[in-house]
Formats: sequence, C-alpha cells, structure tokens
Amino acid sequence: MKADVRLPLPGTGRVFLVGAGPGDPELLTLRAVRLLQQAEVIVYDHLVSRAVLDFVSPCAERIYAGKRRNEHTMRQEQINALLVKLALEGKQVVRLKGGDPFIFGRGGEELQTLAANGIAFEVVPGITAASGVSSYAGIPLTHRDYAQSCLFVTGHLKDGTADLDWPSLVRPHQTVVIYMGLGGLPEICRQMMRHGAAPALPIAVVQDGSIATQKVVTGTLADMPERVAQAGLKSPCLTIIGEVVRLHDALAWFKPLTSTAVARPAPGYPCVSF
Repeated sequence: MKADVRLPLPGTGRVFLVGAGPGDPELLTLRAVRLLQQAEVIVYDHLVSRAVLDFVSPCAERIYAGKRRNEHTMRQEQINALLVKLALEGKQVVRLKGGDPFIFGRGGEELQTLAANGIAFEVVPGITAASGVSSYAGIPLTHRDYAQSCLFVTGHLKDGTADLDWPSLVRPHQTVVIYMGLGGLPEICRQMMRHGAAPALPIAVVQDGSIATQKVVTGTLADMPERVAQAGLKSPCLTIIGEVVRLHDALAWFKPLTSTAVARPAPGYPCVSF
C-alpha cells in the first residue's frame, strides 16, 4: 500500500523525531543534544528523564505529551495534530521520546501524519530500552552459550489486549524482551508455561533502568509475579526472559544510588537558532 505523502510545504518548520534513550542522559547522541539546545519547541513523553530535559534550551517551549497506563495527557491523534500545527507555524520542533522512537514508540505513526501534511522531518535514533536497560542490568541479550536470537515484544497491543504469539516466545536458545509488560506479568508467565516454557526459566524485571533508582528483580516464570509484587516494582519496567538472565549476578556492574555521575552542563544554554 502506497503511503500518503506530500512534498514539504515552503515556509513551514521541521519536526525532529529524537530518541532520548533509556534514561541516563550520557547515552544521548551528540545530534540529540544539539537539537535539544536549538529547538524552539520540545514535545516530550513521560519516559524522558529529567536529566535529559536539562539539556533543553531555556528559550524553548516545553509541551508535555506523556502517556502512562490508562492515563494519557493527550491522545495520539492530538499529538499528531499538534506536531503539524507547530510546524505550520514555522517552528523547529523536537518530538522527544524515551528509548528509540521506532521501537514501540509510535514514531512511525507520527511521521505518517507529518508526511501526509507536507511537513519536513528528520529522525534521530536513540538507544532502545532493551539494549540500554539490559546492559545496565548486566544481562547480555545474546550469548553463544545461552541465546542466539533476541525477540522484542510489547506487553499490550493497540486494543489493550496481550494476545501475543506465545509459540514464538517459548522457542529455545533465545532471549525475549517485553516492553510495557509489568501489568500483564502474571498472565505472561502463565501463558509461556502453558505453551511449553519451563517453570524454572530465568526472568528479570528491571525498574528505572540506567538511572540511579534502578531496581533489578530476578526469578523464574513460576515465582516472578510474587517476587515483583513483594518488591513493589512500578512502571516503567522492562522484562527480560531467557537463560542469559543467569549472568546478572556475575555481570551486574552498575551500582544505582551510589554511582558518581559525570558532571553535566548546567541549565542556561544561550538561545541559538537553526
């Protein structure tokens, strides 16, 4: 099916779709930092950390468009329309999303709207939660002894269900990473065991990955829902399932709450234009 695309309209602004990474601001790309310092408007999501927002120019207008489970500041259609409106006003806009905007970030949907309205855009990828959070948890997603493939899935679909392709999730010698799956964790564990996964299959749930409040809870499919409940984990969390989780104890290098952060630029960048 051919996409509905118009040539960029003269005199309009531009939208930069930027990935903010998993939370640690030092994981931003240089391009992302430059754009944050130059943008006239920042439209940002709930998963963007405060430390990342410290890079935003004080001259920029900030618009919060965050979404949490059953709590949306703006519907997706409203965000799409806002980006078009700002660009038609001639603004240089950064649409800032946690992780990578093309991995469960609805970035493709937003760009489709921009393209259909003749708005110029650019994409700046970010480190997605799967790689960033797993690295800070000391869990390699692939390993010759444990996993030769990795599967990324979302814990809830567009219609709010969790009707996943369970047979594909229980294949041996792979790692499964589930985004936004905390609320459905008991059902996910139950369905994986029902479809053939061993109850003793290792699993980790990571809260606030890559920042000072990071928490990692490990267990098995059989006992993980109870462990998570006892730990009181809250979103945002990432779930990692597979034999690679066994490496966490030996490879966990990040020491949250006690780590010393590298000095970051203080707020107050000069106002600059594109």
